[in-house]
Amino acid sequence: MNSFFTANERSASPLADRMRPQSLDEFIGQTHIVGKGRLLRRAIEADRMTSSIFYGPPGCGKTTLAHIIANSSHAAFARLNAVTSGVADVRKVIAEAEQRLSLYGTPTYLLLDECHRWNKAQSDSILPAIEQGKIRFIGSTTENPLVAMTPAIVSRCRLFEFRALTPEDLLVALNRALADPINGYGTMAVKADPEALSHIARIAGGDVRNALGALELAVLSTEPDQSGLIHITLEVAEESIQKPILRCDESLYYDMLSAFCKSMRGSDSDAALAWFARLIYAGVDPRLIVRRIIVHASEDVGLANPLAMLQANAAANALETVGMPEARISIAQAIIAVCESPKSDSVIRAVSEAMADAEKGGFQPVPPHLRDTHYKGHERIGSGKGYLYPHDFPGHYVRQEYMPAEVAGHRYYIPSDQGQELKLRERRRTRGIVDP
Repeated sequence: MNSFFTANERSASPLADRMRPQSLDEFIGQTHIVGKGRLLRRAIEADRMTSSIFYGPPGCGKTTLAHIIANSSHAAFARLNAVTSGVADVRKVIAEAEQRLSLYGTPTYLLLDECHRWNKAQSDSILPAIEQGKIRFIGSTTENPLVAMTPAIVSRCRLFEFRALTPEDLLVALNRALADPINGYGTMAVKADPEALSHIARIAGGDVRNALGALELAVLSTEPDQSGLIHITLEVAEESIQKPILRCDESLYYDMLSAFCKSMRGSDSDAALAWFARLIYAGVDPRLIVRRIIVHASEDVGLANPLAMLQANAAANALETVGMPEARISIAQAIIAVCESPKSDSVIRAVSEAMADAEKGGFQPVPPHLRDTHYKGHERIGSGKGYLYPHDFPGHYVRQEYMPAEVAGHRYYIPSDQGQELKLRERRRTRGIVDP
């Protein structure tokens, strides 16, 4: 009776669940961690897995691999979801694991889905059991655990990064589902055009659940022809899978923003535009992007091309006055302007060193000739005495000491030999300033 109902439940489950691999040989992708001879594969085959955290994008095999570990191990297996479980659930699993280990010598794996959702109290409740070997913890998360999880539990686990599946990996899964006579459509008259499967594999975004879900929808919603054949064409495939959704969590947001900024600094307009497009597609507020463009117009370009800052601020103004999506054109123009400008970090170096010196303290009084003279009687205390007014001299320039006494002689701004700064170096040389 139980097997009958189990079979019925399995047949009613989604195709992605029915086609879940049951062994390492069936597992698709992640060869960098479970390929032949890799550490994780050796640990699984030897049944010597230690507490671990699997992290990576959705639909790349994290939970599936945990199930494979459970199926191939002689250990017991418990599963919790961090969204719905609490400390009481954890204590129950630990108590059962302790009893199982003491009575039968059987270890217990605990798979915790969405493990980044656990708070500190929940994480602390499991730490002793992990340290004492009462359970083997396997956390599964789409977030970067170094950012989203408490350090105490992360430090006690090995981290394994899962990558989005390639279109080739997804094609393997799709063809396997079409051929499988038990869990897939191997007993049905289904013909899928290669371009239809390729479209699904490409648009699925590395998510095998998404790909198999699209195939399932295509098969179940397509009317058979007169001969009973279900023909999956490219048009059917395009209707069956939505355009890819870029899930932008906090970690991915900062990673993409970092890639965007480094592309601008690296003078790669194409890469910067690609990351800009992905950030916008993911729903990032364009104002955040424009702020970075303004910063990098000074940080990475500066006086090598002062127009870059004007372009950046013009893009910010366009965003406020015109709005999206039209403002994307002005933003792209500013991005390209920053990328294609000669590069110089002299401005940020100068201000960073000046700030560092200010933090050291030891401030001396402002030199008398630089003090304020906009009040009656300033001459009685010597304010302004000895000050040379530059406009009274040829070229509107005269050499005199302006630096605070405690940093006199220190050089902060050293123009580069790029763009407009090369002209600045020449102008400064006429004033007796020799730049290294």
